Amino acid sequence: MRVIVTRPRREAERWECELSALGLVAVALPLIQVAPVADTAEVMQAWQHLDDYAGVMFVSGNAVEQFFAARPATVMAFDAQDVTKTRAWATGPGTANSLLRCGVAAQLIDAPQPAAGQFDSEALWQVVAAQLCPGDRVLIVRGAQQVTTPRSDRLLGSGRDWFANQLVQVGAQVDFVVAYQRGAPAFSPAELALARQAASDGSVWLFSSTEALANLSAALPGQSWNAAIAVATHARIAQSAKNAGFGVVLESRPTLSDVAACLKRLDQHLKITP
Repeated sequence: MRVIVTRPRREAERWECELSALGLVAVALPLIQVAPVADTAEVMQAWQHLDDYAGVMFVSGNAVEQFFAARPATVMAFDAQDVTKTRAWATGPGTANSLLRCGVAAQLIDAPQPAAGQFDSEALWQVVAAQLCPGDRVLIVRGAQQVTTPRSDRLLGSGRDWFANQLVQVGAQVDFVVAYQRGAPAFSPAELALARQAASDGSVWLFSSTEALANLSAALPGQSWNAAIAVATHARIAQSAKNAGFGVVLESRPTLSDVAACLKRLDQHLKITP
């Protein structure tokens, strides 16, 4: 069994190595391209006013990495000696680990517990809701989709609004900043050939976003996925895979250990199924 890892390139290559180290055959096929925003002025301004916020919510590890890449050298925040009360909020362990790698003190990070049933905005809200008071300001750091038109390129902010709506309902003020841009990668002929082959050869597609699925469908219009197998790291992603026509769709928690366990169970099942 071969696992097709569809995360953005750097994450996909890391997961490819980690899954391979666990005895699985994995291949990186990034279905999302991540790049810094061309103009980081708004990100740098957000850094300068970080003390104004009760919490900064990062929607993904990419949001963390690109936000911290634009950190002004004069700003000291989120480290163990920082006197600010601003908290760093992460939707799951991957984002929390990105915060730690960027030097954020562990005691300043709020995230769902590793044993939580799910890792998403709803789970994070259960952790941080009690921290908030009416009038508090919260910054949401997110990505934007690159949209190309005949006359211009522009960025559209994206991401689910559920968390922001919860903040508004408790009287908090919500600000957004776009720290990175996402789009479909330019697939090489070899990558397209791999994708077509993996649609029917028993490979298992590992999906961590609905956007990856959309980019795959757009790259291979008309491709049948009836014989394809998918493992999705959230119920919404699993439903998108079913909607795209994947014949077998399983759901796993998004941690490496859970995904690996799911894949190994699936491998054993495929070996004993005629």
